[in-house]
Amino acid sequence: MEAFRFESWLWLLVLPIVVGCVWWRSQRRIRPSAIFSSIADLRSIPVTSMQRFRRLLPIVYGVGLCLIVLGLARPQSGKSESRIRGEGIAIELVLDVSGSMDALDFQLKGEDVSRLTAVKHVINEFIQGSRSLGLAGRKDDLVGTIAFGGFADSKCPLTLDHGALVDIVKGLEIPKRIRDRQGRVINEETLKEELATAIGDGVALGVDRLRDSKAKSKVLVLLTDGDNNAGTVDPREAASIAKELGIKIHTIGIGRNGVVPMPQEDEYGRRVLVPVQFRIDEDLLREMAEQTGGTYFNASDSEGLSKVYSQIDQLEKSQFEEFKYSQYSELFHWFALIGLGLILLVNILLETRFRSLP
Repeated sequence: MEAFRFESWLWLLVLPIVVGCVWWRSQRRIRPSAIFSSIADLRSIPVTSMQRFRRLLPIVYGVGLCLIVLGLARPQSGKSESRIRGEGIAIELVLDVSGSMDALDFQLKGEDVSRLTAVKHVINEFIQGSRSLGLAGRKDDLVGTIAFGGFADSKCPLTLDHGALVDIVKGLEIPKRIRDRQGRVINEETLKEELATAIGDGVALGVDRLRDSKAKSKVLVLLTDGDNNAGTVDPREAASIAKELGIKIHTIGIGRNGVVPMPQEDEYGRRVLVPVQFRIDEDLLREMAEQTGGTYFNASDSEGLSKVYSQIDQLEKSQFEEFKYSQYSELFHWFALIGLGLILLVNILLETRFRSLP
């Protein structure tokens, strides 16, 4: 949250003294240098704009002094430092970004979209809230994200900064072919590994991230559309470790089994749709969920995801605390320079244009 503060705020106590001194000095009667019997005839002389401006010089001088005092108080702008307390749970979202997540068997607003696009959309509604799905949002929950294909990668630690988390989820992409200037694919070997599905590695990394959380209730939500065909950790072994640590796993099978249209590149780099046979290992996902006390859902549309999140809403709450820090920018030089400039301007005008004879 944007904020403004004075780091050395005790200097602000000097302001009333400065204002009082400037007012007293402006009201002090000056002994006249020459005495006349009457100045009645001089009252009819019109007052010029420069004479009116001269009357403002004490005010300008006082404003300059006040700005210097404000500068000494070290004004700073930035984002506020805050301590957040609340009741919530720790949730780790483990998302499949393997090649099969590019299949086009979901719809959003009447348009065909990939499985990953649909998952991003529903996760955003789950975290931020959605009236249409009856989701209030997870404002009091620590949420983190793991993405996995052939390899697992922690994208966002457990946090209450859900805006940053949603931005990270929106930025998730399925690995693509990289071509050189001649159109040759230069990442063919590594791409095959990246497009695989290492469910066990993803769950193991998610469990590791939840291990140190102080939340009493810890939940891992696994979203995948395939079966485990890569990685070094067996999914059942990862689920067993989660059970020992008291972590509940909800598993979601994304999409449907059978033939699904899949975008692919032809030899010329053009995007074409090809029918591809897919299989979700529902037995594995169901076993992982039941082993940890969670639930398995098949999500051929967004309703399956909303059911999972409704289940999470019923979990036991626990107290947590998180600190947020941010840097502040010093503004004292602006106040001090403007204040000195006003004082210097008044002194120059009094010694030149408005100089008076003794």
